[in-house]
Amino acid sequence: MAKAILVQRTRNVLRDDVFAEILIWRVPVPLRGSTHGFKYSLALVAGGICVLRYDNEAGKGDHRHRGPQETAYAFSGMDSLLEDFGRDVRQWLDDNPEG
Repeated sequence: MAKAILVQRTRNVLRDDVFAEILIWRVPVPLRGSTHGFKYSLALVAGGICVLRYDNEAGKGDHRHRGPQETAYAFSGMDSLLEDFGRDVRQWLDDNPEG
């Protein structure tokens, strides 16, 4: 059986105590709850706490965490996912100039 292939693994330090991490794999079959061939986790971490995350855990499908709130995410392609995450990161940074 084919294995997952790492597509992207990056960590960008945005401030002294804030970083964004992107992990994306191409998977041979969609995860349970998703309809596409990717497994991903995009996270914004501030002060050691994950304040924003987009991911698609098996069984939960595509979703987004903003602090403690979790909502469904309509995955429409990797480009859109990266754009949406980037926009939310910029918004969080604007809303938390000291964080």
